[in-house]
Amino acid sequence: MNDSARAQIFARLRHTCRAADAEDIARALPAVDSAPGAPLPSSDLATAFLANVLKNKGTIDCVANRSLAVKALADYIYRHFRSHRLVAGNDANLAAMPWREAGVLPRFGTIEPGEPVAVSYALLGIAETGATVLRTGKANPAANNLLGEHHIVLVDSARLVANMEQAWAGLRQEMDRGGRPRGLNFIAGPSSTADIEGQLVYGAHGPRHWHVVLVGDTPPTVLEDARRLAGA
Repeated sequence: MNDSARAQIFARLRHTCRAADAEDIARALPAVDSAPGAPLPSSDLATAFLANVLKNKGTIDCVANRSLAVKALADYIYRHFRSHRLVAGNDANLAAMPWREAGVLPRFGTIEPGEPVAVSYALLGIAETGATVLRTGKANPAANNLLGEHHIVLVDSARLVANMEQAWAGLRQEMDRGGRPRGLNFIAGPSSTADIEGQLVYGAHGPRHWHVVLVGDTPPTVLEDARRLAGA
């Protein structure tokens, strides 16, 4: 390649990579559009979300209000550990839970070695992927999402969205109101890896069990329908 041809190629690259002005971007955006999302297993967001949680190897529960949510947590913890102790962040949603109604004994802070259960309160639930979206920061330690043997996530049924595009739009609105969190975790299942001999192992570098409790108004058969759709 001679110097003239090389110069022409670099000139074209510089022209292509130049910063576009706002008007050029606005004209180009309508033609870009976006790829269609994955089809939901149900037209009902709650059913679709819980079905995908099950497909992701999570477990599920569904309750009408926060009092029943605390009872569901108490039953889950006692079933696994014969205890009512767990770790919760200093999130305002978790602080407002009626823990004493079910005898649950939360320790507010960051999970420590030997503590097997942590609970988080999700910003959003995404029906398309079955993911829960969790903020991290001083009041919501990332360790609570990642280090316990059992990770329990509470999701408000009014905070379900259909797909990732709606999730990001909702997160932008959340940030406009309350500022940016230190980080965001999109969690869609227990920790797993197949790096060793191609064998799928759970709990290799995070929670072995992921339990999602949906709180709020849902169809009466939502659990049954979600399990049927997931083949569980």
